[in-house]
Amino acid sequence: MKVLFSNLVLPKAKIVVIAISDALKLGAISAKLDEKTGGALKKAIKAGSFKGKKGEVLSVIAPTAVTQDIIILIGIGKEDDINDLVGQSVGGKITATLNGLKVKSAEIIVENTPEDKILAANIAYGVSLRSYDFNKYRTRQKKEDKPTLNEIGVLVKNSDKVKSQFATYEKICKGVFLTRDVVTEPSNELHPESYAQVIKKEFTGAGLSVKILNEKQLTKLGMGALLGVGQGSIRESHVVAIEYKGDKSDKTTPVAFVGKGVTFDTGGISIKPSAGMEEMKYDMGGSAVVVGLMKALAGRKAKVNAVGIVGLVENMPGHNAQRPGDVVKSMSGQTIEVLNTDAEGRLVLADILWYAQEKYKPKTVVNLATLTGAIVVALGSEYAGMFSNNDKLCDRLSSAAEKTDEKLWRFPLSDAYDKLIDSPIADMQNISSGRGAGSITAAQFLQRFIQKGTAWAHLDIAGVTWAKKDMDTCPKGATAFGVRLLDKFVADNYEK
Repeated sequence: MKVLFSNLVLPKAKIVVIAISDALKLGAISAKLDEKTGGALKKAIKAGSFKGKKGEVLSVIAPTAVTQDIIILIGIGKEDDINDLVGQSVGGKITATLNGLKVKSAEIIVENTPEDKILAANIAYGVSLRSYDFNKYRTRQKKEDKPTLNEIGVLVKNSDKVKSQFATYEKICKGVFLTRDVVTEPSNELHPESYAQVIKKEFTGAGLSVKILNEKQLTKLGMGALLGVGQGSIRESHVVAIEYKGDKSDKTTPVAFVGKGVTFDTGGISIKPSAGMEEMKYDMGGSAVVVGLMKALAGRKAKVNAVGIVGLVENMPGHNAQRPGDVVKSMSGQTIEVLNTDAEGRLVLADILWYAQEKYKPKTVVNLATLTGAIVVALGSEYAGMFSNNDKLCDRLSSAAEKTDEKLWRFPLSDAYDKLIDSPIADMQNISSGRGAGSITAAQFLQRFIQKGTAWAHLDIAGVTWAKKDMDTCPKGATAFGVRLLDKFVADNYEK
């Protein structure tokens, strides 16, 4: 999507979109355009039920007196309620509307709002976020099914300042799109080996350093928990560390982001039902968020030092697959009785969380994973679950979540839950001894691999990684939930 900015002038495009609040008052340029139409816009507003509510659309066929074919009014709601999220939502609605009309290009007039610069940049951001389309493998896609919109012009006062603000959003958007891409890829194309190479290729020369650890190196490090998950697959497991040093004057340790990267999860010997198993290609969603976040941080040259660690494995029921009842030794030295091979993500995270702490000594660690079906039962697709040992960290994440509309809901951790994963023959077992609180006991398991003094949060994103219907700023499919949230979290709390 090409986004251009220019100062407020009468538009020349055939399709024009006008952002208007519920006050239904046209700005100076919009009013001039209305005059040229013989008052068609005001007449349409008066005659119809258009109230200027957020996302409300009114299309007006333009008279022959003007060069436009269609003028679209889009509501931005109450002026007092205008914020970043309103702009992004409206921008997404514009993209969906224009694609529905099979429009290739259009201009948007943004004026007469109390925060027109903020609104304009965020409308453009929303336009871009919603423009995502993954058609890599389609060879017979009908022309009418293809998105048509490829260029948007934004007419706004002080367009240079708005353009500068949007440039930051555009970098974040590229991180979001990278995450959506790798989550959408089929697992025969994106497996641990190829995924590692995708990361290396993506970040070579991009201001980041990438270190790929193979199975021999992982064995030497003692990552028996992670390696046990992947031993049934013909694909070699990998761990990838992505380092970003955006503030070389900062001598403190980096903030760490850790992601589960199970490129396909059959459940292993504890095999899943066949219905819906194809969705398990996105069981690497946590790792994808880490990868997209690192691209966003580097792209916008964030003044922060950060590291992203992803554990890439494939969980298959091969002849050498891990069995229920096996005991593995983690990198931390703790032993784990594997009662269910479909509770594999926590085994992967156990080792890479420990590796992140041993290697980089971070004071803050945030991990992400499509970890449990129980979180979907609890929260559906509206919120991700948050678990943490640190109230301040939770507050910071919750604040970023509200600002980006990638919402989090905190769950409890306690000794009572922790006892449920004690094993009679090993230090712990990978599932609890009961049926309840599955997401909590999974988090308790992870907490056993967090070292004293480390502020840690676990985000269970199983319900929010894939959308089964279109959303304001995301077409159905991979959402990249977490990239914008964590970028905001970094910007608000770790950049000078």
